[in-house]
Amino acid sequence: MTTPYDGKIGVWHWKGNSITETSIQEVANTFKAYAPHVTQIWVKTTDGSQWQGVYDTDRMLAIDGPASVKRWAQTLEANGLEFHAWCVPKGRDINAEADLIIQTCTQPGVRSLILDIEPYAGYWEGGRTLIRPFMARIRKALPADFHIGMAVDPRPQYFNSIFPDEWFPFIDSVHLMAYWASFQRPVDEVIDQAFATWRNYGRPIFPILQANAEVADMERARKRAIEAHGAKGVSWWRLGLIDSADWAVINVPISAHKPGGEVGRYGKSIIVTTESPQFAFGTHTGQPPEQVFTEFRNARGWKSYYKATEARRSQVWARWDPRLTESGWYELAAFVPAKHATTLRARYKIHGVRGRSGETLAVVPQDVLFNLWTPLGVYYFDVTTPTAGVVFLNDLTGETGREIAFDAIRWRKVEGITPASTFLADGFDPPIGVPGERLGAAVWPGDWFDATGFAARYRVGTPYEAYHTGADLNLNKPQWDADAHSPVYAAAHGVVTHAARIPGWGNVIIIRHDPLIKDGRVMYARYAHVENVRVQVGQRVARGEQIASVGNAEGAYPYHLHYDLSPTGILQTQPWHWPKLDLQNLLLNYVDPRQFTLDNRPPEP
Repeated sequence: MTTPYDGKIGVWHWKGNSITETSIQEVANTFKAYAPHVTQIWVKTTDGSQWQGVYDTDRMLAIDGPASVKRWAQTLEANGLEFHAWCVPKGRDINAEADLIIQTCTQPGVRSLILDIEPYAGYWEGGRTLIRPFMARIRKALPADFHIGMAVDPRPQYFNSIFPDEWFPFIDSVHLMAYWASFQRPVDEVIDQAFATWRNYGRPIFPILQANAEVADMERARKRAIEAHGAKGVSWWRLGLIDSADWAVINVPISAHKPGGEVGRYGKSIIVTTESPQFAFGTHTGQPPEQVFTEFRNARGWKSYYKATEARRSQVWARWDPRLTESGWYELAAFVPAKHATTLRARYKIHGVRGRSGETLAVVPQDVLFNLWTPLGVYYFDVTTPTAGVVFLNDLTGETGREIAFDAIRWRKVEGITPASTFLADGFDPPIGVPGERLGAAVWPGDWFDATGFAARYRVGTPYEAYHTGADLNLNKPQWDADAHSPVYAAAHGVVTHAARIPGWGNVIIIRHDPLIKDGRVMYARYAHVENVRVQVGQRVARGEQIASVGNAEGAYPYHLHYDLSPTGILQTQPWHWPKLDLQNLLLNYVDPRQFTLDNRPPEP
């Protein structure tokens, strides 16, 4: 999941009478002079149902309404800086508060919104029940790809008190207020605990670091967040608290901490919802589509449709046309709502893929996805082809008693790289072994072996009897447990969707590996029982990058790596998934990792 904050440094701004600058231009001049690597200014715009200017005596800098927001955004943009809004929603008058936020976010130049959600008086008072109607009103009024983050007190005792599950469908990133000086605790302890508390939330995580602290601690906090926890960007609280010595710490670019950096990037996104003019739908029976499709509002606030699946003959069709104006590589994704999406075989048909005649089929198990963009693959489209990028979906799945949802499609342009190097998987390596061995012909390199076997029935006669979903990779030469603490590598390019402890499993990493070059398939890999986890949710990894070390699930098992591969996405929503003695369930959701790796080795360097 990419965000507007990747590779960026942001600084928070509270209000005009808290800083020495007297105009927006002076604010921009400060950053150009002292911290040219800072590219984002996060400006407080509203507090509950009032504009922030109510609390600001500096009228040149106060945010009094949409015109003030526009003036800030235009001035910052003219100076090479991005305007990001933040606010404190209170839940006292959700319609009035939402409408001010909508007015803010629809101004030209506003790049994102961060909601400050804290478990204290003066912050969100609307409880659990008002969160969804409040956020649905906002999401419905904003573009589908507008980014909304959430800033939180990351101490574990406050996690449940802000109702994180209710915010989850509407939130694209989490920003951790890691204020070690305010908490009066050691830097490393605060940073580590913050990431541990929110790591399994399923959204990219970014630290908010304290600027009114000792310079050495600021330096340590930044390095800890980026190097130990893989933070892809940082922000600093706040302008007005930054001393002259602090600027040198704040001005260090993120790339200075990431060996090799990240070359690729996503360009513009095109999202076609069912309310867009580029969407069309109909029936094969002559009935009006409104009589066959059922309409509902998804968690993001826009309209969705659904109907019962058909086992033998399609009754309806839907078409999404991006009307591409630029040829190039695009990542396609379908939004799957949490409701009325129970099919295991939604058959998205992609047209106009370069080098392929006819349509390209991407099968999605909607049943295991909840309010998620799920990838359909990365493809090259030539705009001289009339149907470039067009996607069709019908209700023919071969199933009865299930429902299929028709929601949004997203085309995201891949720029700045040879796509195969980062956004497509050129092949799979084994996840273990020394580098020379891993490039060899053997699937399990050297003396590594699979102690269990795919789909093998094991622990027979015990309460734990099951069919095994993947491989248990062991190395017992030259001595027993020679695999202990050895490196675990990403088998292919991809993005981390889970990196946290699961009871009974120990630490588990799930990676959504990029679509394979040869057929566009997306595979999810589970790397289980590991220790020394080096990655976090949302982080992009490359084939051969170390992500952890072989562990023993905190002493529950002998040292080994449990490794399995799923083509269905079940591991994205259920990283603990274990079908036990349901062999049909296993064969539906997993493939033999040895055979798959053998069939999909990368080309020789």
